[in-house]
Amino acid sequence: MRPIATTTLVLTVLVGEHVAVNGGVQQSQSRYRFPPQELGLLESPDRDAWQRPNEIMDALNIADGSTVADFGAGGGWFAIRLARRVGPNGRVYAVDFRPEMISGLDRRIAREQLTNVIAVRARPDDAQLPSRQVDAIVIVNSYAALPAPVPLLRSLTEALRPGGRLGVVDFHPSGGGPGPPPGNRVDPSQVIRDAREAGLRVRAEVDDLPYQFVVVLEP
Repeated sequence: MRPIATTTLVLTVLVGEHVAVNGGVQQSQSRYRFPPQELGLLESPDRDAWQRPNEIMDALNIADGSTVADFGAGGGWFAIRLARRVGPNGRVYAVDFRPEMISGLDRRIAREQLTNVIAVRARPDDAQLPSRQVDAIVIVNSYAALPAPVPLLRSLTEALRPGGRLGVVDFHPSGGGPGPPPGNRVDPSQVIRDAREAGLRVRAEVDDLPYQFVVVLEP
């Protein structure tokens, strides 16, 4: 198992900094200076145990043949697991802002012959996803780094099919686990406020993960 301190450092750099307004995150200033060559550090063997990707995918009704998006895909850890779940009849959009991350995703897609994964470069306020074509979207460990949460949530909502779901997964603000320090975490109540402003409603809140919350949203 990788030492917690190492994983904490990595995730802190990946998330970046945010601006607190009235105790919440209204407008994030993402630096995303995490070096792509170090993305292997996010592949620690204990991550499946605490991230529990299958539980997250179950909460979003992701199944064989689904079209899904991993927003803030980074090195593709979660996108790979989505690709396995949706199978050859499904599709995964692995979305990120940084061209270096997209290049890394493209290389990984080619290396692992992931014919059902497409790397997409987003704009700060636009996910660059096709309208009404996506069954489920996940934002995992990166909400605090979103440069413009509400506009991005609106853009993601536009990409969802009727009945689609959007899941925000992040570290509990109280601290603990392999995530960033409490000052760099987002409170689920802020996620919910942003979501409502973007026209989304809460379908469920999942609190079964060891260190994280899951907010399941729908239009």
